[in-house]
Amino acid sequence: MISFAVRLIAHMSQLLTFLAIGFFAALFFLNFYFRVKILKIYKILVANRIEFGVQHIFNNQKMESEVLKRYPAHKADILNFSNHIKRSLMYALILVVGITIIGFIIKTI
Repeated sequence: MISFAVRLIAHMSQLLTFLAIGFFAALFFLNFYFRVKILKIYKILVANRIEFGVQHIFNNQKMESEVLKRYPAHKADILNFSNHIKRSLMYALILVVGITIIGFIIKTI
């Protein structure tokens, strides 16, 4: 019985290690993917001299009242840029929390 439990813990540890490595790989590729997407839109915004701050990205009301009114022709690009930033941060946060939880579980095993 003890041998079975030891083997189960060893397999669980290996599985969690592979899962953590997979999360790291996902974080890397996600970073690369969003960087390409965001930089493409960022170049368009810089070429058209569109400026806004972080507070505009995370506050839709402020974005609507201050930025989109000033640049109505580039509304789609501004919103795409903002959405990609928010989405990349959300995915990165989920993966980092997942990696941290897995690391904590592996350490306690």
